[in-house]
Amino acid sequence: MSGISAGLVLFGVMLVLLVLRVPIGIAMFSVGAGGYVWLSGGEWTPLLNSLKNLAYARLSNYDLIVIPLFLLMGQFATHGGLSRALFRFVAAFMGHWRGGVAMAAVGACAGFGAICGSSLATAATMGQVALPELKRLGYAGSLSTGTLAAGGTLGIMIPPSVPLVIYAILTQESIGKLFMAAVLPGVIAMLGYMLVIRAMVAWKPEIGPAGPRAPWPERLRALAAVAPVFGVFAVVIIGIYGGWANPTEAAAIGAAACGVLAVVSGGMRWRGLLDTALGTAQSTAMIFLVLLGADQLNTALAVSQMPAELALWVKDSGLPPLLVMVAILVVYILLGCVMDSLAMILLTIPVFYPVVMGLDFWGLGDTDKSIWFGILALMVVEIGLVHPPVGMNVYVINRIARTVPLTETFKGVMPFLASDFLRIAALLFFPALSLALVHSF
Repeated sequence: MSGISAGLVLFGVMLVLLVLRVPIGIAMFSVGAGGYVWLSGGEWTPLLNSLKNLAYARLSNYDLIVIPLFLLMGQFATHGGLSRALFRFVAAFMGHWRGGVAMAAVGACAGFGAICGSSLATAATMGQVALPELKRLGYAGSLSTGTLAAGGTLGIMIPPSVPLVIYAILTQESIGKLFMAAVLPGVIAMLGYMLVIRAMVAWKPEIGPAGPRAPWPERLRALAAVAPVFGVFAVVIIGIYGGWANPTEAAAIGAAACGVLAVVSGGMRWRGLLDTALGTAQSTAMIFLVLLGADQLNTALAVSQMPAELALWVKDSGLPPLLVMVAILVVYILLGCVMDSLAMILLTIPVFYPVVMGLDFWGLGDTDKSIWFGILALMVVEIGLVHPPVGMNVYVINRIARTVPLTETFKGVMPFLASDFLRIAALLFFPALSLALVHSF
C-alpha cells in the first residue's frame, strides 16, 4: 500500500471516531498509535519507544509557554470587565448610526481579540455584553446573533492568536512576523463585517435602528477607559516584532498588564481570580492534549511517507499552483464541518505545508510563502467556526440568545460568510495584503 493510501485510511478512521463523538485529541492519539503499530508490521516495540519521548519532546518546548500566558491574558480581560469597556468605547462613537451598535459589537470583538486570542472566548464574552443592548434597541435577532458569531472569529484573526502560535511552532516560523502579518487581514475582516451590517440595514432599515448619540464627554471617558487595552496590544505586538522581547516575555508582560487592569478597573474579585486560573488551566490542558494527539498521528503519517509522497505527486502532476492552493482551502472548509480550528491546524499543516513550500506562488521566497500560507490557513479555518453544520461560534451565541432560533442565527451569518470568501480571494491573489507590514518594519 502506498503512503498516500495508508494516510487516507488513517484519516478515514479518525473521521469515523469524530462522528462517534470521540474527543479530537483522543481520536488523533488512538489512530496515530494504532496506525504506528500497523505500519510497523504489528510490532508494539517501535510505538513504545516513540511514546517514552513523545510528551517530553513536545511539552518541553519553551515556545509553548506563550499559549497559557495568552490564555491567561484573555481570561483576565474576560473576568475583569475589559470587554464591557471596549464595547462602550466603540458604541459611543458609532451607536447613533443605523446598525451602529452592531458595528460597535464587531469593533469590540476586534479589540477584545487583541488581548484574548480565542474565538470562542471572544464570542461568548462579547455576546454577554452586547446582546442585551442590541435587544433593548430593537435589533433583529438574526442580525444580532449573526454579527456576534461572525465577530467572534476576530478573536483568532487579530493577534495574538493561539492557532498562529501553533502554526509557528509546527513550521519553525517567526511568531512575531506571523502576528504582524495578521494585523492588516484582521482589520480588513473587521471592516468587511461592518460593511455587511451597513448593507443589511440599508436594505432593511428596521432590523438595525439607530441608538442615541453619545455626548463628547462620554466619548472621551470611554476612550480613556480603553487606552490601556490598546497599550497592552501595542506592547505585545511591537515588543515581539521589535526584538526587545521574545514572544514568551511579551506574553508574560501582557498577561500581567491585563491582570493589573482587571483589578484596577474593579471587575476582578477573588472569585474572578479563581475562575481565571481554572479557565486558563482547562484550556491549556485541552490544547496540550490535542497537541499530543496530533504529534502521535503525525508520527504515524511520517512513517507512512504520506506527506513526502503527496508533495512529490503534486509537484510532478503539473497542476497549476493556484489550483492546488484552492483545493487545500476547500479541504479546510470541509474539515470545518467536523472539527475545531486548532485541530485542523495541527492535523493538516504537517501534510499541506511541504506541498505548498514545493510550489511557486507569485515568485514568493520561502519565508514570505510560509507566512502567506499561514495567514490564508488561519482565515479559512475561522470560517469553520460559523458555517453549518458545526459552527461552534453560532452555538455559543445561540446558547446566550435563547429567544433566537438556531436557524435564524445561521441565516444571520450567511452575509458575513460572503464577506469572508471575498477577503480570502483578495488574500489569495494579493499576498501583499499579508506581507506589507512584515516588509515595512
